[in-house]
Amino acid sequence: MTSLVKPVRSAGTLIPGPAAARRRRPSRGVGLGIALVAPTMAMILAISLYPVISTLRLSTRNTSLAEAKDEFVGLANYQALLGDSQFWNAWQQTIAFTAVSSLLETAVGMVLALVLFETFRGRGLIRALVLVPWAIPTVVTSRMFGWLFDGQSGLVNYVLLKLGLIDGYINFLGSTTWAMPAIVVADVWKTAPFMALLILAGLHTIPNSLLESARIDGASSWRIFTAIRLPLLLPSLLIAALLRSLDAFRIFDLPYVLTGGGPADSTETLSTFAYKRLFSGLQLGYGSTIATAMFLTEVIIALLFGAFIIRSYRAMGDQR
Repeated sequence: MTSLVKPVRSAGTLIPGPAAARRRRPSRGVGLGIALVAPTMAMILAISLYPVISTLRLSTRNTSLAEAKDEFVGLANYQALLGDSQFWNAWQQTIAFTAVSSLLETAVGMVLALVLFETFRGRGLIRALVLVPWAIPTVVTSRMFGWLFDGQSGLVNYVLLKLGLIDGYINFLGSTTWAMPAIVVADVWKTAPFMALLILAGLHTIPNSLLESARIDGASSWRIFTAIRLPLLLPSLLIAALLRSLDAFRIFDLPYVLTGGGPADSTETLSTFAYKRLFSGLQLGYGSTIATAMFLTEVIIALLFGAFIIRSYRAMGDQR
């Protein structure tokens, strides 16, 4: 039962009641909200949107500082890009690196998260120590793994030789076969703790009552993981994998410091390829075209992950 105070007409003037006053408040709140958010949105647009627009504009021009050229060429750069074998080599290697590293980091992060979720003595300290690799600057990680995989005095070669797994020292970073796997190992070591942190947050959202009921019913740990934890973690896993995939696709510092894109372009990624064209070759137009191709590929990756995330949330809603 509701009752509203009706407006009172006094001396030809309509005095609004509480209901009318409440209807006016949201408009004031929206205006205040827009005013508070406007500076942040302007900063985001200035930092993010303007570079994208500028890159798109440059991709339609033949701008070269080395040859002092700047002319509009339309889609000529994109036509040249489609026939560039070096670009497609870098694109394929970047996609392969993104898929393999993201999958391994998600798997390792899941194991770490499950361990850190359990209650044991010193859990807080262990959680802090696990994040140390992620906190180390990537350039430092690159130099560290450069020493580990060194072909003459590296620790990895020493351990493998002592275990009898190899007959002689391997030049990991100088081999077209082993250079990219070495970069993947370095990236997994550094970024798996970040994935573990995201997955651990997802684990804390699962009600303990479900786990306790499953244990009372005699379910094994593996059954609890596959039937309860993993399905409920799926949205969190997909979001974490999305963030990691977008970040892995932009990989630059690890391959640039460890191998410089070599040997024989076997570790060339789109970021290193674009950097060489933009800053070494001073081809601003063609380099911007490569950057635009990277941006479009990341949009496609985000859309694919977004479709899976929406489907997983709908499936969880249907189950409820």
